[in-house]
This record gives sequence, structure tokens and C-alpha cells, in this order.
Amino acid sequence: MAPRRLLLVGEGNFSFAAALSETLDQSTSLTATCLQLPAEVARDPVARENLQCLLERGIDVRFGVDCTQLSDVFELHDREFHQIYFNFPHCGRKAGVAKNRKLLAKFFQSCADVLAEEGEVHVALCRGQGGTPVDKPQRKWHNSWQVVAMAALGGLILSDVYPFSCKAVPGYKCTGYRSQDKSFHVEGALNHVFTRSLPFEDSQPRIFRIKLGNQWFSFREPEALVGKLNRGFLEAPSCHPIKTINEKLIAELGKAFPLKRLKCSFPLLPQEGASVLPFWNCDFLSAAFWISLHEDNSNSESLTGGTSQDVEDFLVSFSELSLPKNPGRDGKEAAYEGICGQAKVCLRPSLLVHVQDIIEVPDFLSGSLHILSGPVFQKCHILPFTMPAFHETLFILGLNKNLKDGCLQSLLDHLKGIVDSLLTQTSPEISKLSSLVEFVLQSNGKDYMIHVKTDNFSPDYTEDLIIGSVTTSATSIIHKDQCFVFVSMNLDLLAMLVWCISDWRMLWTFDNRFLKNFVPGKIEPFKSHSLYPPCYVHDISFWIDEKKGFDELEFHTVARAVSQDTVISIQFLSRYQHPKTQQVSLCYRLTYQTCDKALTQQQVSSMQSQFRKEIQQRLYVTPR
Repeated sequence: MAPRRLLLVGEGNFSFAAALSETLDQSTSLTATCLQLPAEVARDPVARENLQCLLERGIDVRFGVDCTQLSDVFELHDREFHQIYFNFPHCGRKAGVAKNRKLLAKFFQSCADVLAEEGEVHVALCRGQGGTPVDKPQRKWHNSWQVVAMAALGGLILSDVYPFSCKAVPGYKCTGYRSQDKSFHVEGALNHVFTRSLPFEDSQPRIFRIKLGNQWFSFREPEALVGKLNRGFLEAPSCHPIKTINEKLIAELGKAFPLKRLKCSFPLLPQEGASVLPFWNCDFLSAAFWISLHEDNSNSESLTGGTSQDVEDFLVSFSELSLPKNPGRDGKEAAYEGICGQAKVCLRPSLLVHVQDIIEVPDFLSGSLHILSGPVFQKCHILPFTMPAFHETLFILGLNKNLKDGCLQSLLDHLKGIVDSLLTQTSPEISKLSSLVEFVLQSNGKDYMIHVKTDNFSPDYTEDLIIGSVTTSATSIIHKDQCFVFVSMNLDLLAMLVWCISDWRMLWTFDNRFLKNFVPGKIEPFKSHSLYPPCYVHDISFWIDEKKGFDELEFHTVARAVSQDTVISIQFLSRYQHPKTQQVSLCYRLTYQTCDKALTQQQVSSMQSQFRKEIQQRLYVTPR
């Protein structure tokens, strides 16, 4: 097994290296470096003594090492450090925050060349310098060293931060710039631990192929949903929290009701899909993602001009698709002609579009909970708890009309108890409170929205969250003696609350560190691998054509697509009407921030520039 390699840069009197070397075992090697030349270091008696100790222990000591040019110091075969330490970096004298930010930025960029794939960069800063909320007091962002933003330039994210303690390294004596006698004030200092971020690539929509009957079709993934189709979070091998929360819900409800789990098809609906909602408000489809299907019998490589990994195939039978049936014809024949005869289909906006097909099955079991789970997709405004893709579980219960009220209340009581229990597992103090779940009766007097009181979880949660709905308005042509209850649950929101995950985007990360938080069979508080990512704010104003109108939902959708889901807030600022031309201008503020990757100001500026071009082409506005 290769030894664990540590690198110290910017050493002053080498007291940190000497103290650390005493704690190392044989499986760890240490390289200690400083900027000064040997003659300059030799003037300090403390440094001479520490260097003598290091040499006796066989520690690799190097002089004249510029920590912003580490690739020039270490040959390719001599890189791959598992931990890099830089304690109290400083440009010297009264350098100011700008110069020290530049030092940090160059250092982090240099680290990227010599850091192991799962390595760490440790940077100790004096109180307030870092600019994160952990600093007490926290400086204004513009007056701090903006350490997380500087680290992003090297593709690094802040994964941990904790108090720096000299006592934890006996013998360490902090010195000032170039080993000056005047040391830094380390009271309240923090150690910042950075790790590699997944590369922030220019993600391109994937091509999907789907087989309907004997015919293959292809379609391009919507830009706003890149990375969200075919993730398999609910599939058998998954250990994703979405699956965990779904299985716990189903298992607990199974103690009170007989269950029947239904298979969920790939979420395509034809344009006529609104006909499966004869009793429903079809606002669902107005926010749907529409896609074009193209007949395609070519192989995977010719579809994208690339390798077969660029294409994902799906085998879907007609019986699995929620297609409108013509009672007088064969269902598969009608479905096939329906698909071939139209240019557009949509991604399923809700599992509720399937209910009519389910309850019209002749062998539908009254009194059993029929369960359907799967991903759904809806265009939505950019808000903290609204998401364009999430996982929904639908519980369908057929009841004798005479026993409806009692059975419905029993279902709601069981559901309330289960969700309350889940929500209190990671927060014992919350368990002392009354129920967190409330069924809010709607204006029609028979349906409910499922609210969760969130003010007890985090100061970021100021309003109740709606995690689902209860609907009792469906009727069946076949089962005329029954009434039906549909309970829809947003599994993503529920998982966020149960594990205290503050950002829904984290559920969709490709970073393997996310899943390491979740132990099978246990529910413990989530700890993010990316802390306090920097925010970047940009304003945009544009003239609109009032005759054509302005689609604000599409404005948000374009922002989501262009920014690769890094826009976390869009705030309307002002409306201006030119006094002479009467032309109207709108102004919005966009806030960019990632939850799991390094994002730089330069990347955001590029996205903002592209956003201006896209809204001009798609929304017929004229940027100012």
C-alpha cells in the first residue's frame, strides 16, 4: 500500500513540521517546504533546532519553494499529495485583502496540480479572514479573503471548517511573515479543509432512444432537465434517500392496509394525454416539458456522432404507457398510431395522470392500497423548494361509498403518524412538539393539501411546506359502487425534511460523497461535503414586446437551463415604461450558487452572457 503523503508549504520556523512529524506513523511521509533560502532560515535559532529534528527523522525538507508554482517543484512521479497544509498565508506587511486573495487563488490553482484525487487542502486563517459564516464575527464579504471563491478557481470546495488549536500540535509556534518575531493573532483562527469538486463541465443534453412496439424513436433531453432522466433512484440496487423514505412509507402503511405495488413506466405521455384526466384540472400539462419524438432505427453511434454512452435506450411496452385508449380498437394499435401520428409528447408532470387507467382495471381491489412511484417533471419558478424534477408516490384506495368517511380518516391518521415519526428521527427536540403534519381542507370541501410545519427545523424554513395532496373526486365507469382516494406525496421534499438537506439539488448530485452519508436502515442528520459556496449576483434588464407578452415561467426555465441549475433565485426588481415610446422594460436580479461543485465568477459571467442571448432568441425580448 502506497504511503500517505503530506505536504507543508509556507513554513516559517518549521515548528509545525517538527510537531507534526512526532505524530506520524511509518505509513505516512512528510515533505516540509518554505519560501526562504537556507541561509535566511539559519538566522533563526528556533528554526535551526527544528530543522535538525526533521533531518534526524528523515523528513524531506525543501527551501525556496513557491507555493503558487508547486508543479515546478515536484516532478510528475513525485506528486499526488493526500494532504497539503498552508498555515496563516500572508503576502507580508500591510498587503491588504486583494493581494492576499490573489495569493490564495494562485495557491489553490497550484494545489490542483499536485493533490491526490481524494486529497485535502488545509488552510488556517486568522479570525474573520475567510469570510464564511463560521467566522465570529463574520466580515463583510468584500472585506474578507473570500476563501471559498478563491478555492473555486482551483476546482476545490470547502468540505469542513473547525477551530485551529495550537494546543493540538504541541510545540507549534506561529510566526509572522518570513519568520518575523511578531506572530499572527491565532485566537479565533479557523482551519479550512478543501477537497476536489467534480468538474463543472458544459453539460450537453443526452439523446434517448425508446422502443414502442417494434419501432425505435429518439428524443433529446430537455436542457432544464440535464442529468435528471433515468437516474434510477427508486430502483432495486439504489441506496438513495429517496428510495429509503419511500420504502419506509410503504412498509408502515402496509401494517394497516393490504398493498399492491404497481410498475411505473418511462414517463412519456402523448399530446392527447390530457384525456386521461377527465376529472382533473389540467394545469399539470401547461407546465409540462414537451419533447419531439423522431423515428430512428440507426445504431447508437450514429445518433450522436459519439460513443454508445451518449445514448440511453428504453424498452417500453404499450401497456406500460399511459396512452388514451379507444374502446373500439386494440389498445396497442391505437397507441402506436397515436405516437407515430404526432410530433410531440411530454414528460409526465404527475403520477396523477395515470389514475384513471388504474381504477378502470376490472380486477382493481377495493380496500387495498395501490402504490405507484416514479419521477415526474414540471416547469416551475426558481424558488428554494420548487423543483423541475422530483419523485412522487401515489397511494390509490378504492372504498365502498357507505364506508368512505371512516376509511379516509383512518388513512389520514396513519399517514400523519408515519410522517411525524420520520420527521422527528434526526431532531429529538422536535419530537416533544405536537404534530408537524396538517391536512388543510381545500375550498371544494373534500380535498386536502398536506402541510408540514417547518419553522422548527431551520431558520431558512419560514413557511409551511406542501409535501402532498389528498383527492377524493374520481369515479370509475367499471366500479360504480366505489369512490376513490388518491394521496400524492413529494418524496424529495420529505427526504429533505427528514435528513435536514437544505438544497433539493443535492439529491441529484453525481458526487459519490453524497450517498456515503446514508447508512442502510438508519436515519441520521445529513452533512454536506460542500459548505458555504459563494454567491454571485447579476442584474438583467430588457425591453419586452407587450403584444407578444412575456412568459415569466419560460424566463425561469431558460435561466435554469443555461446556468445548469446554478441560479438559485430570480428577483423582480422594477418595471419601467419609456415616457415617449411607451415601451416597457423589466429588470430582474439573478443569484448564482452551486451546492456541490466549485463555481467561479468567470463561469457565472459566461452563463449570464449566454442567458442574455437565449432570452433574446426564445422570449423575443431586447436586452438593454
